Amino acid sequence: LSHQRPGMPSGARMPHQGAPMGPPGPPYGGSPAVRPGLPSPVMEPSRKRPAPSQQVQQQQQQQQQQQQQAVQNRARNAKRRKMADKILPQRQKRKLRLYISNTFNPARPDADDSDGSIASWELRVEGKLLDDPGKQKKKFSSFFKSLVIELDKDLYGPDNHLVEWHRTPTTQETDGFQVKRPGDVSVRCTLLLMLDYQPPQFKLDPRLARLLGIHTQTRSCIIQALWQYVKTNKLQDSHDKEYINCDKYFQQIFDCPRLKFSEIPQRLTNLLLPPDPIVINHVISVDPNDQKKTACYDIDVEVEDPLKSQMSSFLLSTANQQEIASLDNKIHETIESINQLKIQRDFMLSFSRDPKGYIQDWLKSQSRDLKLMTDVVGNPEEERRAAFYHEPWSQEAVSRYFYCKIQQRRQELEQALAVRNT
Repeated sequence: LSHQRPGMPSGARMPHQGAPMGPPGPPYGGSPAVRPGLPSPVMEPSRKRPAPSQQVQQQQQQQQQQQQQAVQNRARNAKRRKMADKILPQRQKRKLRLYISNTFNPARPDADDSDGSIASWELRVEGKLLDDPGKQKKKFSSFFKSLVIELDKDLYGPDNHLVEWHRTPTTQETDGFQVKRPGDVSVRCTLLLMLDYQPPQFKLDPRLARLLGIHTQTRSCIIQALWQYVKTNKLQDSHDKEYINCDKYFQQIFDCPRLKFSEIPQRLTNLLLPPDPIVINHVISVDPNDQKKTACYDIDVEVEDPLKSQMSSFLLSTANQQEIASLDNKIHETIESINQLKIQRDFMLSFSRDPKGYIQDWLKSQSRDLKLMTDVVGNPEEERRAAFYHEPWSQEAVSRYFYCKIQQRRQELEQALAVRNT
């Protein structure tokens, strides 16, 4: 059994180990859990700490309630803003289908323009998202940070064999790319596509990648994996929690026997590299029989969940806040009801297995709780029985009591004699 029920704060005190759960709630057990024969938790006034005046106490409670309400309002607004991120994944893996094709235009001696008199080919790189449910279709170029087409250097020379496209703040998105070059022979080319990861991703140093089992990931995920490794291998210093005692793998990677965890983000800078591009080797064919052939490749990309925007607008709408608050209250009441039913069920099961032992453990647990509530010193239930004073310790306790009384009386007499002598 867990030592903490869902919905119970971490500081709440649980019953005794012999009694996994407390007494049953209504309608089985009544309201306050106290020993038979005792009044409600007020007990004797002499055993309670003096309380502040009622007026001051009410003012303090009102101030605390106002502060708590303000904190809850801020937390509730922040939760609403982030609720969509918690309920729905921020991004989803989808398939982007890439189409690569080319056309060849043979030379025409009778052409009037200069372009038609020279043989040329045109390469097309296009793509679309499969099963895109979004109303606004994303452009093909929006998935990439850069695109480089490397042609045969021997055919096109060192200054004309690269075709590059890089994203800039003013880039106009497009559905595809076209490259046209003169030529009448088949050309081997290499396409390098760099995906536009949001948030940015990094390729790990080979040593760090082997240690964490991660090849390419976001910075936050990498730091989280490092922290998981530290906890799993118990590298955190037991005396100074801020420091990490490096094992042999950490020493090889970070080149130090001990470091602060807060230093790791800075030390990661030299261990993170740009992610590998997608490399596609393709042949631009000038054969008329190959003109109708298209090469297709499927690439995994991350896209925004289409429901996220709808969920965000719903959560932030003032018209829906009352409905959301009502649903939150219903969820809270349902959880409380489940917890209460679980307490009752556990009580019945424990009682059915060992009625006598469970009642004894329950009474002990309630006795301890009562002493905490009323500041009672000792155990009144045991002290009222004669057998309590026939135990082996009682004789020594009586001797200590009389010794303390004698010492107290001696001090009083010495003080009185000193006053008379002066």
